[in-house]
Amino acid sequence: MKKALLLLSFLAATCFAAEIPESAKVGEFFAGCQAYSFRLYSVFEAIDKTAEAGGKTIEFYPGQKYDDKAKWDQNATPEMIEKVKAKLAEKGITAVGFGVVKLGKDAAADRKVFEFAKTMGISIVVSEPDVAGLDGIEKLVKEFDIKMAIHNHPKRPLDRAYLFWDPNYVLGLVKDRDPRMGSCADVGHWVRSGLDPVDCIKILKGRIFDSHLKDLTAFGDVKAHDLPFGTGKSNIAGILAEYHAQGFHGPVHCEYEHNWETSVPEIKQSLEFVKNWKPAK
Repeated sequence: MKKALLLLSFLAATCFAAEIPESAKVGEFFAGCQAYSFRLYSVFEAIDKTAEAGGKTIEFYPGQKYDDKAKWDQNATPEMIEKVKAKLAEKGITAVGFGVVKLGKDAAADRKVFEFAKTMGISIVVSEPDVAGLDGIEKLVKEFDIKMAIHNHPKRPLDRAYLFWDPNYVLGLVKDRDPRMGSCADVGHWVRSGLDPVDCIKILKGRIFDSHLKDLTAFGDVKAHDLPFGTGKSNIAGILAEYHAQGFHGPVHCEYEHNWETSVPEIKQSLEFVKNWKPAK
């Protein structure tokens, strides 16, 4: 009985994609942009540019410019939130994620993040958390029915205490916890770390809730930069094939950190790659 209840809980927690409207699909996947791709612009411009590039979903990040006086984050006023919601509706963009935001050190601050996500209709909070605070985060995940996805940056040779780059480490943190605790798979950072992203995805099977997609100029080089999907060393086609095989259809987000002022055509090319990708018959 206990195993059956755990299975039902897992299935309930992993069906977020079904809550995203079908209109948010780009080909086989719910797809769009991490707003950090447009960090030089306001949150309203990020929504515009996501739509221009062909994205249907967006993952906000904390601290993006709202206007000349305010930042867009969990401290947003009700008026700010309503204006951003109106902009999303105008452009047909669905907000699905928020991060990378720090969690695990301050219970009141953590709650504020989850309250903001709930108000925005966002079901994934992305973090590189303080692992000592995971018990408190798990309580919020259960209370709000919002997923927490652990993000990975590249391996840091001068900081051996940083371990989120290792998918086995991330799995070890979440595998015995609520099934709404998992991974935001940044495939580009795995490539920078010299890891095969498809192998990493296989390790985290069933615990990936969100993915930052990057195709890079080189493998195993922390200085590698973004290229349009399908033209670099990340094996985006193989990544999408593995996601499809696992039954994970997003959200996946193009996070493009190159040509910051003129990146929309390259992001559009990347999302066209996602749109045109088809599973092997």
